[in-house]
Amino acid sequence: MLRARGAVVLLSTYEMGRQPLSLASPLALLEDAGFSPTVIDLAVERLDPEAIAAARLAAIAVPMHTALRLGVQALERIRAISPGCRVLLYGLYATLNAEALFDRGADFIIGGECEEPLVRLATDLDRGGSGRGIDGVNVAPAAAGAGPPAAPWLRRIEFAVPRRASLPPLDRYALLLHDGATRLAGQTEASRGCLHFCRHCPIPPVYGGRFFVVPREVVLADIRNQVSAGATHLTFGDPDFLNGPGHSLAILRAARAEFPALTFDFTAKIEHLLKHRDLLPEMARLGCLFVVSAVESIDDRVLAILDKGHTRADVEEAIALTRSAGLTLRPSLVPFTPWTGLDDYLGLLAFIERHDLVDHLDPVQLVIRLLLPPGSLLLNHKEMRPHLGGLDSGRFTYDWRHPDPRMDLLHRELSVLVEKAALDGEDPRLTFDRIVARAAARPLGTRSPIVHDKGRPPRLTEPWFC
Repeated sequence: MLRARGAVVLLSTYEMGRQPLSLASPLALLEDAGFSPTVIDLAVERLDPEAIAAARLAAIAVPMHTALRLGVQALERIRAISPGCRVLLYGLYATLNAEALFDRGADFIIGGECEEPLVRLATDLDRGGSGRGIDGVNVAPAAAGAGPPAAPWLRRIEFAVPRRASLPPLDRYALLLHDGATRLAGQTEASRGCLHFCRHCPIPPVYGGRFFVVPREVVLADIRNQVSAGATHLTFGDPDFLNGPGHSLAILRAARAEFPALTFDFTAKIEHLLKHRDLLPEMARLGCLFVVSAVESIDDRVLAILDKGHTRADVEEAIALTRSAGLTLRPSLVPFTPWTGLDDYLGLLAFIERHDLVDHLDPVQLVIRLLLPPGSLLLNHKEMRPHLGGLDSGRFTYDWRHPDPRMDLLHRELSVLVEKAALDGEDPRLTFDRIVARAAARPLGTRSPIVHDKGRPPRLTEPWFC
């Protein structure tokens, strides 16, 4: 029976170095329904063969592309250990890649607001059902290519306070690095989905412009629990924290009143930072240390193709506004696109130096290549079609080639450079200089010796933003 302890296993593979909310949230609803799941975070723990052998349902969270690729590896290992275990993949990247995941042996797929369909699935299997006919649960077709496309569950759910006691402790995850010292960091969310339709983003194909808020009391209880576990900094993992600024501010004000020393960071679009510029000084007073924003490019043509809703001039204005408010802006980038030439890439590097952003981003941001998952809004765009190849089902993305072969070569070489630098623990400033030297085909320059991190902008020790 699934309600026996350990008969349901929840697995996470990667959640940007954070303690996985994708486990803590469904765990709460499953426990409230009478289940006693085992939770395993493969980012910091080993897969336990005994736990898998005892499981009747293994649910793998795939909230992002890296998690998806690792999740498929976990699926294969689960199948080898326990062929009879039913396997579910759930999260943002599940329905986008449902056909490939079913081909790889997945039994069920859930996308969108996953928790309640997951509980219904577990309950049905516990009662001897097949999992078919359950709202929000996509079942593997009986024959290859049969059945309708997988659909996400996009109805408001009854949220429960995430359960974190059985997850690995916060000191096993990304830390805040600030003023030369490290502090424990947690993660929560005030909302899900997004109101916008940026064409390169995986959220619009799943949520279709829908946006759901997490009740204030649930978010505050989650914050309270993480502070009790030692967190002194929190990341708000919302796709855009300013989709609902009133809701977000109410949470921040209440959290500040209860925990005056707590700091936080959040993600918001450039256009929202400009629209809500009057809120930025209060955000800083409430404890915000930095803001992540999907700048992606400083080329207005590329920004228009991606439908980002901002321009290069807007980025420059947002940099000035956040600095004036006492906040650090940490940009995320997609510098390798079919429309970004070598001069454009060198211009981006010069822009970063000119605006004193070298310490505001991790070198990996300078080697991100445009990802085109199934369902991407870019696939049928007229600017994309000349460069588009076929679907690489192994990598869960459509291939594309740059019209200038030098750019694909540069991306490969810089990716190796950045990965080696990260493994070696190289100072990001030196890595940036190496990137500039390789891209510009000139000798490596020199900077003043780097002694410590004190005085650098605050950041998390995990470099991936998405």
